[in-house]
Amino acid sequence: MYFAALLARTEDGWEASDTELDDVETLSDLADLAREASPDEDTVLVLIEQEDAWFGVVRVDGEEDPRIYVSDAAAAARSSYGEILLTDELLGRDPDDGDDLDALDLDGTEDGESDEDDDDAEESVGIAGAADVPHGPVGDALILDDLGVSEKELRLMSTDAVTEIAESLGASETLETVR
Repeated sequence: MYFAALLARTEDGWEASDTELDDVETLSDLADLAREASPDEDTVLVLIEQEDAWFGVVRVDGEEDPRIYVSDAAAAARSSYGEILLTDELLGRDPDDGDDLDALDLDGTEDGESDEDDDDAEESVGIAGAADVPHGPVGDALILDDLGVSEKELRLMSTDAVTEIAESLGASETLETVR
């Protein structure tokens, strides 16, 4: 089960709204959705959580590029919502490689090299042939630092991270209105 909400910081505190991600296909779409939640270009947080599996935070500050944190990239990679957050840049991939199988150098056998490391190569191929996605957190762990959630606190969050983040921001009551 998924939960997604927008938290927009205003002069009066945080405002929350639940959000449907069905029409969101890219990070750009998600950032646009976040910007619409705050016409004054204030900070907007998109909080996404898949129960007991992973959570993600996208921070949009005005027209700046979105900042992203995902608690478990491998778990998120198995989710259509997670795939939106796991950009090539976030995973350290070259975006020009895309899904072109000729561009992937999985084990070197296409160059006539030994295939004795087949087991390792199979492990490095994720869902649908995607390149290796790390288990564990990826992204900007300092994403909420200036809002009172340190890197250490963020990395220690697990099962109900969205609620923990809202509590740390002083927005738990606001978030509960949309849950």
